[in-house]
Amino acid sequence: MNIEHLWSILNVNSWGEFWWVIVGLTGQLLFTARFLVQWLASERQRRSVIPLAFWYFSLAGGVVLCSYALYRADPVFILGQSAGLVIYSRNLWLIHSERRRHAQ
Repeated sequence: MNIEHLWSILNVNSWGEFWWVIVGLTGQLLFTARFLVQWLASERQRRSVIPLAFWYFSLAGGVVLCSYALYRADPVFILGQSAGLVIYSRNLWLIHSERRRHAQ
């Protein structure tokens, strides 16, 4: 496979665009990781649980994908990822606030 064929498959025409596709794919891998973490944690406990790592992978994936969406100037993608970032951040805030209260 030559570079022109790869660029055709990825729908890019420069190294800059190629690296942005890699950024987008990295964000998608982070989202996949969060589902795997949640699934494995639930299987271990034999009940549905959402581990802390789920929210960190969500936040990291959201930041990376939002960056990619901003580069692509996709308003639908930007809006969707931005809303998720608020939710992930809020959940992490609530978790850490509760842990601080219990530590006192």
